[in-house]
Amino acid sequence: MRKALLTVAIGLALAGCSLAPTYQRPEAPVPAQWQVNIQQANDFANTAWWEQFGDPVLNNLIQTALRENKDLLIAAARVEEYMGRYGATRGAEFPQVGANAAGARTRLSENPPLTTGENPGNSFQIDLGVSFEVDLWGKLRNATEAARAQLLATEEAKRTAILTLVSQVANSYVQLLDYDKQLAVTRETLKTRGESVRINGLRFRAGLISELDYQQAVAEYQNAAVQVPLLERQIAQQENAISLLLGRNPGKIARGVNLDKLAMPQVPAGLPSELLERRPDIRDAEQQLVAANAQIGVAKAAFFPSISLTGFFGTASNDLSDLFNGPSRTWQFAGQLVQPIFTGGTLTGQLQQAEAVQQEALFNYQKVIQRAFAEVDDSLIAVSKLREQLKDQVAQVSALQRNLDLATLRYQNGYSDYLTVVDAERNLFTAQLQYVQSQGQLYTALVSVYAALGGGWVTEAEQMSTPPAKATASPSPAS
Repeated sequence: MRKALLTVAIGLALAGCSLAPTYQRPEAPVPAQWQVNIQQANDFANTAWWEQFGDPVLNNLIQTALRENKDLLIAAARVEEYMGRYGATRGAEFPQVGANAAGARTRLSENPPLTTGENPGNSFQIDLGVSFEVDLWGKLRNATEAARAQLLATEEAKRTAILTLVSQVANSYVQLLDYDKQLAVTRETLKTRGESVRINGLRFRAGLISELDYQQAVAEYQNAAVQVPLLERQIAQQENAISLLLGRNPGKIARGVNLDKLAMPQVPAGLPSELLERRPDIRDAEQQLVAANAQIGVAKAAFFPSISLTGFFGTASNDLSDLFNGPSRTWQFAGQLVQPIFTGGTLTGQLQQAEAVQQEALFNYQKVIQRAFAEVDDSLIAVSKLREQLKDQVAQVSALQRNLDLATLRYQNGYSDYLTVVDAERNLFTAQLQYVQSQGQLYTALVSVYAALGGGWVTEAEQMSTPPAKATASPSPAS
């Protein structure tokens, strides 16, 4: 027994050895220059930015989605799964202790006699067993490190799901308001063109204009009319999409303010220097790299001998009253050394696989970083240029409205044909719809800025979500 304890002590002393490569964070591919002026960001990206839109309905929709979205609940359940995996993997580092108790009454055949003792007879036994693998090469510790990194990566994946979900709800709601306004513009245009049809119809019947002018007015009315069911279909489908994000069946979505009344959130002053620490998808990718790095150590350790120590202590007796007497004691201590000699390339293949996975994780980490900086740059450019575009579109709509007024006046006084009025109406209608679409795109770009920057708001949103309820499946008739 003393030798066994000495073996354990030597094994524990050697257990500090690890064959995994020392992990160092790779150099990040940070861009040297930007398409826009970048300054130190302020705290806007750390707040619940969606509240800056000033729409209580949007706030409620996001809160509901954070509680009930099914993808988010799946992500939360996956965190629990990997927490269990981590616990199971880590448990292998500790001695495994188990107990066994057995009792039996047996009758043996007496023809020919196989026993000289009492027949039938009793037997009782109680054992306490211990097994322990000495982690000489860090195999178990590296496996635990990999499991821990995978758990952390799963937690970051959940935060990425939160970031995506909040952005999707906000963008989908803005798009819904955009469709609402396009429908309002279309109906207003339809109303104006309907009046034009009525007046031209009176003038045609009075012989003041040709049928061609009248039919052109009717055609323009129908051109606007066909847009109404198209927009109504888009609105209904958008409401269904939002309902799914909320974790609900398809249905109507309440509105707060209209698109013109939405407040304009403030844009963060620029890219935070700690962007790599803020975005959960970057942290997720790095933890995947940490896990892959640790798995190399597990694969390398498989080439070396593994030592397992086992032992049990118990009692055995034919009489229950003698079970705990000294002579009934039983014990055993054993050690086992396993050294792979020839595996047909299995271990080499496993190591090659682990090293390749580590390279994949490294390149993915670098790709995620590059994508993150590109998303920040793209969203800031979009906000800047869309604001310029909207200013020009306001002037364009105003000019086209004046053009239509003048074209109508010239037609009514006989200085031009009705085709001039038709062209003016088409141009104005198209410009109005494009202006509304640009409004929605600007709000979407603002949402993209906050999504690209990440920040403390993800943690705040995570606190609004609730842990998933333990779902239970109804037993099938066959179970």
